[in-house]
This record gives sequence, C-alpha cells and structure tokens, in this order.
Amino acid sequence: MKKKIYIAGCGGMLGEAFYTQFKDEYVIKCTDKDVNEDWLSFLDFRDFDAYKKDVEDFDPDYIFHLGAYTNLEFCEENVDDTYMTNTIAAENAVYLANALNIPLLYISTAGIFDGKQDLYDDWDLPNPLGVYARSKYMGERFVAENANKFLICRAGWMMGAGPKKDKKFIQKLMKQLKDGNKELFIVNDKDGTPTYTHDFALTVKELIQKEYWGLYNCVCGGQTGRLEVATELVNLLGLTDSIKINSVESDHFKDVYYAERPASERLLTKKLEMRGVNKMKDWKVALKEYIETYYQGYLD
Repeated sequence: MKKKIYIAGCGGMLGEAFYTQFKDEYVIKCTDKDVNEDWLSFLDFRDFDAYKKDVEDFDPDYIFHLGAYTNLEFCEENVDDTYMTNTIAAENAVYLANALNIPLLYISTAGIFDGKQDLYDDWDLPNPLGVYARSKYMGERFVAENANKFLICRAGWMMGAGPKKDKKFIQKLMKQLKDGNKELFIVNDKDGTPTYTHDFALTVKELIQKEYWGLYNCVCGGQTGRLEVATELVNLLGLTDSIKINSVESDHFKDVYYAERPASERLLTKKLEMRGVNKMKDWKVALKEYIETYYQGYLD
C-alpha cells in the first residue's frame, strides 16, 4: 500500500518539484488557491474548516504545508494577510496533523536570520528583520513547539519550475535577458545559498523515509552571493562577452526592494550531513541542471 500525502499550497515553484518527486511512490493530493495545473484541486488553507474537511476526507499519512507569501514588499504592505497566510495557516496545519497523529512538513526560510553572521547552522538562533521573516519564524516556532511529529526544512534562495512559476532571482534575470537587456545590475552586498527545488524535495523524501524528524537547513552546497550567481548564470548561458554585469549596492534598488533584507542568508547543512541524508548538490551544479531542464530555447 502506498502511503498518502496531502500537499497544501502546492501551486508554486516548490509544489511543482514535490509533485514530480513524490507522485510515483505516494498517493498525493495537491491543493492550492491558484489551480494552475490539472493535478491541483482548490483549497485556501487559511479557511480552517475547509482545510480540515479536505484533509480528513483524504485521510493522509503526512501533511506537507508548502504555501506562503514570499514577496517581502507585499508582506510589509499586507501585514494581517501575511500572518494569516504564513503563520495562522501553519498553526491550522499543526492542529490537523496532531488530530490525525501524522507528521507535518513545514517550509521555513534562511530569511529568518538577521544577517550579522556570515554563516548560520541548524542551531543558530533566528532574529527576523521584517514582516515576512517574522511570519515565517513564528510559523516555524509554532510547528516545533506544538506538532507531535514534524519536519521543518529551511530553504535559501529558491530556484525551480522555470519561467511559468519561478518568481525569484534566476527567472528575473532570465526575463531581463529575454527582453534584450545587455546590462544587468546586480547587488554586491547580499550573500546567501541557492536552493534547487528538486534537490529540496528529494532531501525531504529521504528524511521522511528514514523518519528523521526535526529541523534542518536545506540548501545547495557552496557559499555565494547575488553577484556571483548572476555571473555564473551569464557564463552558463555563454553570454559572458555580450552581457555587462554592473555591481551595485542594495540602495540602487531601494525604491523597488524597500523591505529590509539580511546581508547574509548563508545556511550550512550540518544536520543533513551528520545524518547522511543530504541530497542537495553544489549550487553551480544545480544551477546548470536547472537551466538545462527548464530553459531550453527560452532565449531564442
């Protein structure tokens, strides 16, 4: 008998990887308030009664709670909506998982740290800076303090799913290149770790199969920054000679990206390595795989 997983908030870039990596070995029900795939059904997980009924009807062995608002500026402008979506809904997931006595997966973020250290391991104490970071950290804490069995996996700079669903850094750069931009302006004062969605989903699979519950940093290998990632991307695309990369400070974008961001979001995957379950590739290897898989012909 295949085990069953209820995946809430599965319509985004991470959901696409979870669907792909889990659909053959598990019976999965994927839901989202944005039904943008034929394998998704509608659920707004902020509606506790609807969430409860949908989960109970499916009777899963696991709940994966994926969805969140991740646009920092949106979160600063829509505080209550952000807490409802990122924090209260996660609390709802804990109630449901505990009632069914099943494990819960919650996705957290490297953004919960204040960036004053260069590197953060699984045991460093978060100090969130803005509404987004606080809402995610309070969700993380509620899960850790109240769920009977849980996995909390902290992602870094997410990349995955290609032009259709990637709203993050790589797709923003790819779109600029597709639009014919010959210059990219990239911040030189923000460090972090890319996180390939498929590696992330595979690592989660390994953790639940081995029943290694708890909190894990879950990012690609290697430490980097925005500027280095952009340079590597342009290099991978063979555009080093035709695209100029301008190094700028974050202030350059202060009108667009005005929410406070930590200077460093670099995570170390200490616990994954100690447990021998790290499926996260080096970020350069993962970036190459991502571009080759999802961006064939995109710039033509």
